[in-house]
Amino acid sequence: MSIIVNLDVMMARRKIQLNELAERVDITPANLSILKTGKAKAMRFTTLEAICKELDCQPGDILEYKND
Repeated sequence: MSIIVNLDVMMARRKIQLNELAERVDITPANLSILKTGKAKAMRFTTLEAICKELDCQPGDILEYKND
């Protein structure tokens, strides 16, 4: 099973750069990059909430479950 992170897709749709989003959600660009590339092992709900608020989207727009 895999969790696919579509953060890059949502960022492209909203035309927002990584550094700008990182600043808005108060996370380091390096940590946001780790989330964006799907290399993160966990994500705090508060971080997910802040990202969703800034991108005006739902958690399901960012995270996707795929059964391998």
